[in-house]
Amino acid sequence: MGALDDYTVLDLSILVQGPQAAATLHDMGASVVKIELPGMGDLARVIPVSPTDPRNPYYEACNRGKRSVTLDLRTLGGKRALERFVETTDVLIHNFVPGTMEAWGLSYEHLSAINPRLVYATGSTFGPVGPKSIREGADSSGQAEGGLMFATRIDGGPPIMNGAVISDHVGCQNMVTGILAALLHRTETGQGQRVDVSLVGGMIYAQASEMTYTLLTGRNPERIDSGHAFVPTLLHTVEAADGWIHLLSGTGPGWPEFAKLLERPDLADDERFLALILSSEARAELVAIIDEVFPTRTLDEWEAVLTGAGVRYGLVRDYEAIMADESMYENGYLQRVEHPEGERTVIGTPIRMSATPLKPGAVAPELGQHTEEVLLEHGYTWDDISALREEGVFG
Repeated sequence: MGALDDYTVLDLSILVQGPQAAATLHDMGASVVKIELPGMGDLARVIPVSPTDPRNPYYEACNRGKRSVTLDLRTLGGKRALERFVETTDVLIHNFVPGTMEAWGLSYEHLSAINPRLVYATGSTFGPVGPKSIREGADSSGQAEGGLMFATRIDGGPPIMNGAVISDHVGCQNMVTGILAALLHRTETGQGQRVDVSLVGGMIYAQASEMTYTLLTGRNPERIDSGHAFVPTLLHTVEAADGWIHLLSGTGPGWPEFAKLLERPDLADDERFLALILSSEARAELVAIIDEVFPTRTLDEWEAVLTGAGVRYGLVRDYEAIMADESMYENGYLQRVEHPEGERTVIGTPIRMSATPLKPGAVAPELGQHTEEVLLEHGYTWDDISALREEGVFG
């Protein structure tokens, strides 16, 4: 049993922000029908692993377990079909540029008149209103205009794009939160509502603490090497003999033990390092010591001594190392699922629920694979389907 069993979702969205939100609802138990443009489908379908490997990581990651229906919503038949689907749908998701659904005659106002209980969730790049709202964008636009590229830079260096589609993912999480809150409100009132999230808004909220520093001081925070912009403690990424470790403690009460690990027992009583808050000079001296000592031992050796001393740290791992870590499977972050082509490992939804555990889908649908099936479920006859095909609703 899933927490959202008996809930239905129409996913009109593309790429990551909306599709991942719909995938999360699926893993919670909802039945998700993905509406795609005939002949093209979700743009994620055309982003392959490589020129010689046509598999699609973005599509596979965000669409497992869904059913795919092709409808051209610009046609009268496509619009009418969507309206019929909406009659019995709990949640509709799209991340088209604001104004697109309205131009097709499928606005929130129109669809909520058909089904007042509908939760209509939209994701955009720059927000639903204002002069920027009609601009097309993508994950990197959210990172850029939402401040993350600025925050990720090293002082004096260029802005840096995060290697993950992080603004899409944060937008997804905000969308799921809004949808679940809207469903709870509907349970109490019987009324659906519109939910709007954006990539830029998500990035700003994700950096609420850092941006509040600027609100309080009137200036941008500085970024020094791999530390935090305005948290003057030991936050430092250092190279060991065979990889990298990120350190995030060691000073304060635990400093005497850490000083021994650094082979500097002479500094064990140094008041500069017994404080949690370091001066810039003390931090620079400590980082220099760390950079000299850590390359002398392997990651395994450092992990043993740091864990034993209670020093907080994180190994800087690549994806292959993460996928080889059995604890990732124990926690459900990676999951082995049965697939028609054999057992596969998929990315699990990182939410554990004791009574209604989440279950990831195994198979992402082929384009339009379930079109006829879903139309028949909504009262269409085979003659109706033939007429829609002649109209070009399916492509």
